[in-house]
Amino acid sequence: MVHAPLWLWALVIVGLLVVVAVDLWIVDRGEPREFSMRQAGIWVGFYVCLAVLFGIGLTLWAGAGTGGEFFAGYLTEYSLSVDNLFIFYIIMTRFGVPRIYQHKVLLVGIVMALVMRGIFIAIGSAALSRFGWLLYAFGAFLIYTAYTLVRDHNKEDEEFNENILLRWARRVFPTTPDYVGSRVTVRVDGKRMVTPMLIVMIAIGTTDLLFALDSIPAIFGLTKAAFIVFSANAFALMGLRQLYFLLGGLLQRLVYISYGLAFILGFIGVKLILEALHENDVSWAPQIPIWVSLAVIGVTMAVTTVASLIKARRDDRAIAAAEASQTGAPQAEASQAEAPQG
Repeated sequence: MVHAPLWLWALVIVGLLVVVAVDLWIVDRGEPREFSMRQAGIWVGFYVCLAVLFGIGLTLWAGAGTGGEFFAGYLTEYSLSVDNLFIFYIIMTRFGVPRIYQHKVLLVGIVMALVMRGIFIAIGSAALSRFGWLLYAFGAFLIYTAYTLVRDHNKEDEEFNENILLRWARRVFPTTPDYVGSRVTVRVDGKRMVTPMLIVMIAIGTTDLLFALDSIPAIFGLTKAAFIVFSANAFALMGLRQLYFLLGGLLQRLVYISYGLAFILGFIGVKLILEALHENDVSWAPQIPIWVSLAVIGVTMAVTTVASLIKARRDDRAIAAAEASQTGAPQAEASQAEAPQG
C-alpha cells in the first residue's frame, strides 16, 4: 500500500461529512416520517455503489493489491455489522424510540462510533508497527471469538446490558422522562435537561465501539494500512443504518450467519498468525494473498445467507403444514359427528 497523503485523508473525511450533512437534511426536512423500505433500498444501493467506486478509484491509484485489500476489508466490516443490527433493534425497543426518529438515532450514533473507531484504528496501527508480536495476539483473539460465536449460536440474546459510559451518562445528566420530538436537549423550568434521544444515541455509539473489538483486529488481518482500515470501516458504517430498515425481520431468518462470521474470523485469525510466522522467517508458513481472502469472505457470506434463507423457507412450510393439520383435525371430527348413524 502506497502511503496515503494528507490530502487524500482530508478528501475522504470531508466527503463523508458532506454525505452525513445531506443525509441529515433529507431526513429532517419537513415533518418526521418513518423510513420506508423503498428509501432504505435506494440508500443501501447508493452507499454500496459509493464504496465500489471508491475501491475502483483506489485500485487505479495504488494498484490491484490495495484495491483488493479495501474490498476485503469492506466486506468483512459489513458482514460483521449485519450480526450487530439485532442488538441495535434491542436498544431501540428497550428505549422505546419512535420509528420516525430511529434513522436519526442510528445516524448520529454511528457517526459517534466512527470517530471513536478512528482513534482506535490510529492506536492499533501505531502499536502494530512497533510491536510485531501483537499479530499473534490478534490472531489468537479472532480464533477465540470465532469459537464463542459457534458456542453461543443457539443462545437467546434478548437483554441489553448498559455499558459503563451509558450508566455514567444516565447518572450525570438530568434526563426528561419522555422524548421531546427529535431534540437531544430541552429547557424545563429554566433548567437544561437532556432527552432520552441523547441517551439512546450514546447507547448506539458506544455499543458499536464494543463491536469494533473483533472487527478492527479482523481488518488488520487483511491490511496494515490505517487509511484502508479507516475508509473500509467508514463505508461499512455509513451504509449500516439503511440496512437496518431494509432487512427488518429478515435478520432473524439469517440463522446461519453466526457460523459464516465465525469461519471468516477464524480464517483471518489463522492468516494473521501465519503472516507473523512468515515475517519471522519461518520457512513453512505461507503468505495468503489478498485475492484468496476476498474470495473466502465473499463465498462464505453468500453460502451462509442462501443456506439460511432455504432453511427459513423450509421452516415456514413445516409450520404451515402443522397448522393446517391441526385446523383440519377438528373439522374432520366435526364431520364424523354430524354424519348419520347407520
